Amino acid sequence: MTAQEDMVSERKKHLVIGITGASGIVYGLRTLEVLQENPSVVTHLVMTKPAMQTLAYESKLKVREVQAMADHTYSNDNIGTTIASGSFITHGMFIVPASANTLANIANGISDTLLTRAADVNLKERRRVVLLFRETPLHQGHLENMLKLTQMGGIVAPPMPAFYQKPETLADIIDHSIGRVLDLFDISHELFSRWKDPQPSSS
Repeated sequence: MTAQEDMVSERKKHLVIGITGASGIVYGLRTLEVLQENPSVVTHLVMTKPAMQTLAYESKLKVREVQAMADHTYSNDNIGTTIASGSFITHGMFIVPASANTLANIANGISDTLLTRAADVNLKERRRVVLLFRETPLHQGHLENMLKLTQMGGIVAPPMPAFYQKPETLADIIDHSIGRVLDLFDISHELFSRWKDPQPSSS
């Protein structure tokens, strides 16, 4: 990479994308697809081994095809790579979907994999970390870990459909959830229509 390319890259938003083994891998795939079309964002992808297993169950894509959707990919075992350091400036981290195990590890400071280490680093640097948590119903441990993560500065954002959007397809529901999370990172998108008062008051 040339010096000029380095300068251009630094002006972009570097976003770490974590994909875990929770059901709902389509959320991660759609996130990568959307961000791939956004020239202002550079994506750094980490997939866990369970995520690769879930991919085989829930998608026809191969791991290498998913990795090709990101600008940079990393092995979850490589805890000494770029995104494991707080000195590497990112715009934050989005774990989509996030499993209960991943939530528990991050909330309790267990950072023995690259994904959890990257999350820990972003939290300590006071950068935005968002978990699209895929689990229901919730027991006390889940709720306590959500509270811990929130108190540490993280955001738990379960994928909740918004029916006022009058979704017609599953893709509409997925796009709304992804769009709401991208809003948290100030990343522009056109994944859904913004709320407008259906009956505006007359002046």
